[in-house]
Amino acid sequence: MTLRRLCVPLLFILPACSFAASREIQELQRDVGLLQQAVQQLQRSQDEKMAALTELVRQALDASNRANTAVAVIQNNLQQNIREQEKSVVTPVVTLGTKFDQMSNDFRTVQQAVSDVTTLMSKLQAQVTDLSNAVKTMQAPAAPPPPLGGTTPQAGGAPPMSATDLYTNAMRDRSGGKYDLALQGFSDYLRYYGNTDLAPNAQFQIADIHFAQGDFDNALKEFDMVLEKYPDNNKTADALYMKGMTLVKLGRRTQGAEEFKELIKRYPNNDLSKKACAQLTNMGLKCGSAPRAAAPKKTTKKK
Repeated sequence: MTLRRLCVPLLFILPACSFAASREIQELQRDVGLLQQAVQQLQRSQDEKMAALTELVRQALDASNRANTAVAVIQNNLQQNIREQEKSVVTPVVTLGTKFDQMSNDFRTVQQAVSDVTTLMSKLQAQVTDLSNAVKTMQAPAAPPPPLGGTTPQAGGAPPMSATDLYTNAMRDRSGGKYDLALQGFSDYLRYYGNTDLAPNAQFQIADIHFAQGDFDNALKEFDMVLEKYPDNNKTADALYMKGMTLVKLGRRTQGAEEFKELIKRYPNNDLSKKACAQLTNMGLKCGSAPRAAAPKKTTKKK
């Protein structure tokens, strides 16, 4: 009886409990559905962002490839421009160098031609002098016959040969080492043809032979003769240089240095000036020193 009483309330309680459990399950299922929707939305958002990021990376790669292509094109154009500029610059420079060499050769040819003309003029002048001396000899009165048993001196007579032959023979003797004959030949030339263009050369050769023989005192005297008797001639620069060398050989280095300075001052573009500069350098002096005649003038202040 008692059991029957307990069963009756349970019949009313069990449906109520079953209804409550079913409601919780529904709510749980709803929450799970919402969670799944959120996960799907998050997945879709991640997929969209990944797709956008992938597109950006692809665009960056495309831009990088285009930039590399542009750089390659610019580099190629730059190299081509450099090559064209090298062609446009190197070719004219080479052509200019070739023209300069041709001008130098032409200048040397002209210089040699002028030297040849000068030599020819000297020979012509010597021949004119020979003709003048021959005419004077022909016009001179006949000399009286020599006394019996005696001979007349030949001082002041006609020259033994033409100026050209006399100078040529003396130079040949000089080249052959026959210094005594060469000195006699050049001395005869100066005696008979002392007013020709080759007279300074003959005087210089006499001084140079003394220098070669080690007779520096006579060499110095003869070099002075070139500078004093034939001022500003084609052997002036040579005489200045050799006079300086002679003074150095005599131990008069200061005076020799002054001659070198004078040469550099008067003939700065002459090749001998470079040699004179080298001599001054060996002496411990400078090439740009003041000339010997440049003594400073004392200035007096006005009171």
